[in-house]
Amino acid sequence: MSSCSSRALTILSTVFGACGLLLVGVAVSTDYWLIMVEGIILQQNQSMEVKMALHSGLWRVCFVAGSENGRCVASEYFTEPDIEITTENTANILKMVRTATPFPMVSLLFVFTAFVISNIGHIRPQRTILAFVSGIFFILSGLSLVVGLVLYISSINDEVMNRPREPEQFFNYHYGWSFAFAASSFLLKEGAGVMSVYLFMKRYAEEEMYRPHPALYRPRLSESSDYSGQFLHPESSWPPPKRGRSTSEASSDISIQLNQAPPAPPKSKTSI
Repeated sequence: MSSCSSRALTILSTVFGACGLLLVGVAVSTDYWLIMVEGIILQQNQSMEVKMALHSGLWRVCFVAGSENGRCVASEYFTEPDIEITTENTANILKMVRTATPFPMVSLLFVFTAFVISNIGHIRPQRTILAFVSGIFFILSGLSLVVGLVLYISSINDEVMNRPREPEQFFNYHYGWSFAFAASSFLLKEGAGVMSVYLFMKRYAEEEMYRPHPALYRPRLSESSDYSGQFLHPESSWPPPKRGRSTSEASSDISIQLNQAPPAPPKSKTSI
């Protein structure tokens, strides 16, 4: 039963880690984190005229409506891109979201490292410490990603709250599927990390269960037999040393020898 559960944990941690790595890789490389639409409200027929619509990611901004329609511009982190944006708040949003970019990149690096270490640990299960190390990297990757997501959301909310309220203008934004992929990746990586740590605990417990106690290797001396020491101590000489004789045994041997001694021959008489 324990081997079956260990195998299930191995498979699940591998699947969760692979899915987390795939999702965060797709999220970082695509540009559908944020979708924004700006326009004006026509008072005559109460319709809306879109002035600008775009979707942005960590590396570029693509316009789908307005004067920049069909143009994709790389996000410049040190210089201002040559684009025409209708309001200053929209430009500030695009600037502020760049502060969250390093955290998804660090998360991608951590989850890739964790995935490699985890697979090495599955190939060599006797190295139980690899499961623990991969679990720590999975958890750190998820924490780094969630910090980036929180910074991304907070920077957008701050600019939206500071946006002036004008009845003739409308502004709408929502998060795209790239952001959803990143959020799903966080859950998968944390799950893979927890399962890897639990797998390490199970493997370590199994090793301790089947490891013989050190007392079993200690030689035990037996007082009932002189030959036991030879098998427990191969370096000792053969035959085994004789035990000392007690006083009673020595006295009995002397009495036996006296009793068994032949009588002295009679003395011959010489004639005078």
